[in-house]
Amino acid sequence: MSTQDQIPYVAVCPECDASVETGVANECVEFYRRHYRVTGHNVEFERMDPNIDVEITEDSLKDVTRQLEKEYQNGVPIGVIAAVMKDLGKPMAETLDEIYEIRMGGGLYEPQDDHLSAF
Repeated sequence: MSTQDQIPYVAVCPECDASVETGVANECVEFYRRHYRVTGHNVEFERMDPNIDVEITEDSLKDVTRQLEKEYQNGVPIGVIAAVMKDLGKPMAETLDEIYEIRMGGGLYEPQDDHLSAF
């Protein structure tokens, strides 16, 4: 197995081919935020492997977060939520926008930076 195959998260900009390869899902979100601020381009996961043991049976962001909480203490990393939502067909930009809306509505909270839990 090559080293590249072992990197669980790869995020790329389809417009300018900028990318990040990392073992930490939240680094893909940080890459998206920085890249979008500078270029206005969206970034998408090219590869993601959240390595979770829970079966995702819901498709709403809040319910997905609730299910993932079984795997994480002190909140689910936003990058993991974004990766799971990508598997469900939702781009990273839409997921991050929805996270903001639900948080402002009181449905999610951050027990630590860039980690979410559902009320």
